[in-house]
Amino acid sequence: MQAAQLQYDFFNEENAPKWRGLLVPSLNKVLSQVHPNLVSQQEALQYIEELILLLLSMLCQAQPRSVQDVEERVQKSFPHPIDKWAIADAQAAIEKRKRRNPLALPVDKIHPLLKEVLGYKIDHQVSVYMVAVLEYISADILKLAGNYVRNIRHYEISQQDITVAMCADKVLMDMFHQDEEDISGFPLMDEEPSASEEQSYYELVKSFMADGRQFLRQLDLIIKVFREPFASNAMLFSHIFSRIVDIHEVTVKLLGLIEDTVEMTDEGSPHPLVGSCFEDLAEELAFDPYETYAQDILRSGFHEHFLSQLSKPGAAFYLQQLEEKSEDEEDKECLKQAITALLNLQSSMERICSRSLAKRRLSESACRFYSHQMKGKHLAIKKMNEIQKNIDGWEGKDIGQCCNEFIMEGTLTRVGAKHERHIFLFDGLMICCKSNHGPPRLPGAGSTAEYRLKEKFFMRKVQINDKDDKEGEYRHAFEIILKDGNSVVFAAKSAEEKNGWMAALISLQYRSTLERMLDSAMMQEEKEEQMRLPGAEVYRFAEADSEENVVFEENVQSKSGIPIIKAGTVLKLIERLTFHMYADPNFVRTFLTTYRSFCKPQELLDLLMERFDIPEPRPSEADQLEGGEQPLSAELKRFRKEFVQPVQLRVLNVCRHWVEHHFYDFERDAHLLRRLEEFIALVRGKAMRKWVESITKIIQRKKQVQASGPSHSITFQNSPPPVEWHLSKPGQTELFDLMTLHPIEIARQLTLLESDFYRAVQPSELVGSVWTKEDKEIHSPNLLRMIRHTTNLTLWFEKCIVETENLEERAAVVARIIEILQVFQELNNFNGVLEVVSAMNSSPVYRLDHTFEQIPSRQRKILEEAHELSEDHYKKYLAKLRSINPPCVPFFGIYLTNILKTEEGNPDFLKRHGKDLINFSKRRKVAEITGEIQQYQNQPYCLRVEGDIRKFFENLNPMEDKSEKEFADYLFNKSLEIEPRNVRSLPRFAKKYTCPLKSPGVRPSSARPGTMRHPTPLQNEPRKISYSRIPDTDTEGGAVSAPNSPRTPLTPPPASAASSSTDVGSVFDSPQGPSSPFHSSKTRSSHGPSNQSQLSPQLLLSLIGAELVSNKLLLRLVGREPADC
Repeated sequence: MQAAQLQYDFFNEENAPKWRGLLVPSLNKVLSQVHPNLVSQQEALQYIEELILLLLSMLCQAQPRSVQDVEERVQKSFPHPIDKWAIADAQAAIEKRKRRNPLALPVDKIHPLLKEVLGYKIDHQVSVYMVAVLEYISADILKLAGNYVRNIRHYEISQQDITVAMCADKVLMDMFHQDEEDISGFPLMDEEPSASEEQSYYELVKSFMADGRQFLRQLDLIIKVFREPFASNAMLFSHIFSRIVDIHEVTVKLLGLIEDTVEMTDEGSPHPLVGSCFEDLAEELAFDPYETYAQDILRSGFHEHFLSQLSKPGAAFYLQQLEEKSEDEEDKECLKQAITALLNLQSSMERICSRSLAKRRLSESACRFYSHQMKGKHLAIKKMNEIQKNIDGWEGKDIGQCCNEFIMEGTLTRVGAKHERHIFLFDGLMICCKSNHGPPRLPGAGSTAEYRLKEKFFMRKVQINDKDDKEGEYRHAFEIILKDGNSVVFAAKSAEEKNGWMAALISLQYRSTLERMLDSAMMQEEKEEQMRLPGAEVYRFAEADSEENVVFEENVQSKSGIPIIKAGTVLKLIERLTFHMYADPNFVRTFLTTYRSFCKPQELLDLLMERFDIPEPRPSEADQLEGGEQPLSAELKRFRKEFVQPVQLRVLNVCRHWVEHHFYDFERDAHLLRRLEEFIALVRGKAMRKWVESITKIIQRKKQVQASGPSHSITFQNSPPPVEWHLSKPGQTELFDLMTLHPIEIARQLTLLESDFYRAVQPSELVGSVWTKEDKEIHSPNLLRMIRHTTNLTLWFEKCIVETENLEERAAVVARIIEILQVFQELNNFNGVLEVVSAMNSSPVYRLDHTFEQIPSRQRKILEEAHELSEDHYKKYLAKLRSINPPCVPFFGIYLTNILKTEEGNPDFLKRHGKDLINFSKRRKVAEITGEIQQYQNQPYCLRVEGDIRKFFENLNPMEDKSEKEFADYLFNKSLEIEPRNVRSLPRFAKKYTCPLKSPGVRPSSARPGTMRHPTPLQNEPRKISYSRIPDTDTEGGAVSAPNSPRTPLTPPPASAASSSTDVGSVFDSPQGPSSPFHSSKTRSSHGPSNQSQLSPQLLLSLIGAELVSNKLLLRLVGREPADC
């Protein structure tokens, strides 16, 4: 397949970057679907991506404009039968009913690129169809490579594995390398240890399990591909296939017993003891179907390659070796009993086979429909190296670069020339040699080679044709037909030998097709046969979905296609939290954040433990009549693999997330932690062990942190700036005040304090509006601490202003607070900015017209711009928040408001058929808000904590011993006293401060003379407005290292309803808009702020918290005077 005819080149310098890596993440998803237990190297996925782009180029050559055009192209270009299956998958993808199972490959990203490839726009459905074809082929390649990797007992797919596996697959080779002699190979590696070395007991067990799985797949191939068409004819079915189903059943049972033994082996045991597995089945005479099967098949004269599989005494060899290697006396005795019990069967099999099967050297490979991989890649390479070294005159690539395994060898006569040829048959090559009796033909070649190369045939480029005997010309012959039409005829010495060669050649030619037929049949069988689950009466989580217990949203998750739960019972939520068919990290995160609003931690642990303890399903009535109370082994094996194991792993995953991100549940309840530790200590199985170890390590780490206290030591790339001092000096705590402390340091220490408060808030303190409930002190301690700090600081600013009676001093106080606001801006402390705005908007301060007239216009402008943040539902604030770089302190009030709106505006339960279902859609909305809070909790400030100043602000108590009403009245009366209503001249007051009123400015001393430098990163954008004292430059100490992970998961913010457009100007640049209350004294009222300047309820809720909502302070802050004033 070449892309030469298409003008668009996917791999040139211009186009390659658009496609490179586009499919790799999706190919990982495809791999997890076809081989959940394997991983792939990045280079392997990139190689598959290149192959898929070649395929896409081929599809685009036909200039398709409709689905029919693509289908015709597939039918013409794809080998049979892969064209039929690819078309079936593509048709399914475009059906409306398939929308809940979207494609893994990114259709939405490929569709716009196809317009550039084709030069015209195509319908989206055509793109879906093409991508579905590409996904089917990618899955086919990954399945093939994964099978190869599993056969050689590896767990990671490499590019070499893909190349080797494709070499042995005629269908894929025809598709991608039609005109090439062979594909690029890899150098042979023979560094692995030889399989002839002595194996341990455990290695023998693993080897037997691998052989057993391979044998089971062969049985599946016989039953599901060959037997199925004959099943309707009872006589023919019995005559040909005998007790093949019974053999399948005992194989499944034996494998299941051994796998369970291996899985449940204690960590202290040196190896699993599997003797009892064989003994139990031998005593039950479970292996007797082999004898009946052999007798029936041999009587019918069935083809040799079927009989040869049954004649191999591999199981007996394994049992003898296991007995020799076993160190456990009881296990040895079990194996002896099993061998003894099977002696009669083995003798019968040998007697039956000796009468009917041709004698064969033990070293000679038996031909099978599904060729068994060698015990390891190193053995295959070793064998091919030996053969190649024994052939004189070898040219071209090494055998190992185009072949995967050796099949058989023997002597055939080439008809016509009547020369004998020694044939070596590999899965990719047929090599014809002549016995080497003379000197080497090539100069420098060794003389020890036993054979001389005559010709070789690539198996994917030939067809095999049976030839009837022709008297006088040849007998027992078959024909190798080349692609150019020429042919070579070989003759065997007997019909028996011919049958052996034909079986091997036909099996190689059709192996990939038979494999795909088997995969297709098994997939269809899984779809048609629902996996049997335990009844709802014994396992509550097995209850079927209905509108009475779960409701889904109409849409699904865009990237994964996982259904979104709208509402459900707590059992259904737990079921979907640990669903066997898929993992949903978003749901786990949301659930653990919000579950406390409908379920207690102890109840959650009970439900997870109940979910983990899964009973086995009871057999159906028909199965009970046939086999008793136990369900069929194959069905039970599927149930354990596809239901029990995924569910249990996901239960442990939920527990891991719980202790990692929400350990405060366990800190508050030691009994809960003890029960969890007891639960995971009882978990058994190798697959579960890493999860148990992970959870245990997390618990130990959290306990250590709990015992030693959280570490506040954070390493920064740059040193924090020095502490700024003004009139009061270090240690002079009695002099600390608004006018004696440096405004820069006030803003810094407040920012550090508020950042710590903000970062300490847990999602559980927000869900269900628990900070408004009676037990809020228990459930929302960190949030209440922040709310009270915000309230106290705002009231302290107000108090500082109205208690300064002298007009000049009062103006200086207001100006100093605005300077603090400026530094808040530079530090991205939006919470602090709006604290100042709230203080300035309060009734006692807002009405001070004479004071604000004394404020320079530049500072009034700063205040106006800060005020604009709260307008229009905080639209400008939200845009600015998303445009700056952390660290920052967001305004918490808007989150509290949105949570309150969500909690109050949506019911906790939805009524469905008279039953209350938990409204999880509501919880998801709350979790989105808490997720946005959390994304700003990770980055600390590169600033130095000054303990005395921090303690001063932590202990602020502006209300002292007054009640809320008394303090509100006091502030407003004081405001009336210093600036009475309707007077032209103000009363004169003595000065309060003996210290100088001149501000030290907001430029750090470390930056003088010159430009100001800030200790934290701000915006990347240049600023439009710079103030005379705050020239903008690059930040000092801007880059900081990431802190330790927070105690809650980092959740990406949801799409905001507000505009996300960024503004390149100052954080507080003001566009043309409504006039601000601080713009001119003419717009101000002596009775309080105008409607235009009133604080929104959202701002109020954040500043005062639910504990103050109903009091007089709320009325005062919205601009209404107390009733008694």
